[in-house]
Amino acid sequence: MTQRAIRAPAMTFRGDPFHLAPGEALQYWPDALILIEDGKFLRIDDAESGLAVLPGDVALTHYPDALICPGFIDAHVHYPQMQMIGAFGAGLLEWLDKYTFVAEQDFADAAHARDVAKRFLRELLRAGTTTASVYCTVHPQSVDALFEESVRFNTRMIAGKVMMDRNAPEALLDTAESGYAQSKALIEKWHGRGRQLYCITPRFAPSSTEAQLEAAGRLWREHPGTYVQTHLSENQGEIEWVRQLFPERSSYLDVYDHAGLTGPRAIFGHAVHMEEEDFACCHRTGSALAHCPTSNLFLGSGLFRMFDAKKVERPVRVGLGTDIGAGTSFSQLQTLGEAYKVAKLGGHALTAEQGFYLATRGGAEALRLDDRIGSLAPGYEADFVVLDLKATPLLEFRLSHARDLAETLFVLMTLGDDRAIRATYIAGEPVYERDRAESFVYPEPTP
Repeated sequence: MTQRAIRAPAMTFRGDPFHLAPGEALQYWPDALILIEDGKFLRIDDAESGLAVLPGDVALTHYPDALICPGFIDAHVHYPQMQMIGAFGAGLLEWLDKYTFVAEQDFADAAHARDVAKRFLRELLRAGTTTASVYCTVHPQSVDALFEESVRFNTRMIAGKVMMDRNAPEALLDTAESGYAQSKALIEKWHGRGRQLYCITPRFAPSSTEAQLEAAGRLWREHPGTYVQTHLSENQGEIEWVRQLFPERSSYLDVYDHAGLTGPRAIFGHAVHMEEEDFACCHRTGSALAHCPTSNLFLGSGLFRMFDAKKVERPVRVGLGTDIGAGTSFSQLQTLGEAYKVAKLGGHALTAEQGFYLATRGGAEALRLDDRIGSLAPGYEADFVVLDLKATPLLEFRLSHARDLAETLFVLMTLGDDRAIRATYIAGEPVYERDRAESFVYPEPTP
């Protein structure tokens, strides 16, 4: 039995701030004592009462001028695109052809995949992200490389091999049969191994034949507990292409629904151009959407309608995605800043409470993991981030004038970035500490 204690201000969510009055969803401890045992939260108390009963042999770490919150959750990200983040492109389809498909061919080399996976996991942790839903490439070794590195850090990752059997370079194509067989082998190898979870990953409807989409649906039915991720209604040109390729389907989402790819643990990236029938289908089936604001702004795809998705009469689960590499930052703080601007352009104001919910508990709910991550609560996996309220001179000065927690959070999501991440804990272990001589450290293997 291994215990450690952390002292700092802390916050978590008890409910959905899109549907509760301001302040009702959020729980805040101005001075908390967090007791961790064997990788999970054991107790969270006010520091005064917690210290009074803390055993003398328990190591205590104190973070003054900080704020602890659950680890950030990235609901949509491409690790192979890390090497071409910031690539100039006029629009989604041209950008895919010119940059993405070129970069992904490099992952036929397993050594290259391992190198990028190591860099990718470290950038996630530097940004305070503790769980992500990750697209690999068509190559099975790209999946192995990511999961192998995730096992070393003990992070909870959801990932899968991209399936594409048309409309991509020959070097990136599989077939309906080989995509099914390779994905099945990867499921058997990785799903449920430690904290790793497998995600069946047809890239998007235009790059999969109907036969491949049906094979992906069959694979999902055969392996309960796995995930599905793909792209949906990101770009008007893409939507028109889907209409031409699947003329018998009533909408882009209907292509996936017809193939059996909607339901709990289905995650659709972008969903910028949605009709009411699409939102209703997501609500009815329990499918989730991943909002990727920096990507949608970078490629000029459009404005995600967050407040339509979250309508109280038929709410849809929504997480926040960085979508590296069309997305321009690993930081969920920066991503939240752009989400605020997207909402504002759409006529709504995204509060800091709503934003931090999307990046933590909301993301966990979208990924159907809200029974184990996304909250600071007894029994939950102790994945959390320590935010430094004095990370930069500007942040320190601005926060010295913040009147309450809501203003503090809003400043963090408009001025914060990876510099504000003082430490990232995975299952109670500080695998990243910004100011440590060796910032990244693998935790000791569990006996």
